[in-house]
Amino acid sequence: MTKIDPINTKILRALSLDGRISNLQLAEQVGLSPSACLRRVQELERAGVIKGYRARLDPVQTGRAYVVYVAVGLAEHTKAAQATFEQAMLRADEVTECHNVAGAFEYMLRVEVADLPEYKAFHTDTLGTVPHVRSITSYMVMGTSKDVRG
Repeated sequence: MTKIDPINTKILRALSLDGRISNLQLAEQVGLSPSACLRRVQELERAGVIKGYRARLDPVQTGRAYVVYVAVGLAEHTKAAQATFEQAMLRADEVTECHNVAGAFEYMLRVEVADLPEYKAFHTDTLGTVPHVRSITSYMVMGTSKDVRG
C-alpha cells in the first residue's frame, strides 16, 4: 500500500481539482521538483490510488441537468434479488451511481436526466419494471453548493 503522506495528499487534492494540470504546475503547488513530483504521481497511479482521469461535463449542455437521488427498497433480501436489481441498473444509462447501502432501504441511486418528464419515464418504465422493487423514494436536487467528484 502506498503511503499517503501530506505531500501525496496535496498531489491528490490538486489532481482531483484539475486532472490536466501540468507536472510543472503540480510540482510548484506541492513544493517538489518536477522529477520528484512525477515519480510520486506515477507511483500513485501504479498503486491504484489514482484510478484514472475524467472529463467533467456540463450537465445542461449534455441534457443531464436534472439530478435525482433515489432510495430503493427491495421486497426480497436475497443475493438473487440484489443481482437482478444491480444488473438492471447497469443497463440504465440514466443511473450514474448505484450504491448498496445499510439502513431503511437497500440501494441509493444517482440518476441524471434532462427534466421531470424524463425522470418520470425512468421511474415508471425502468424502476417500475424491475422485479423485487418494493419502494422508490425520490429526492430531487434543487441546487449544489459543493461537488468535489472528479
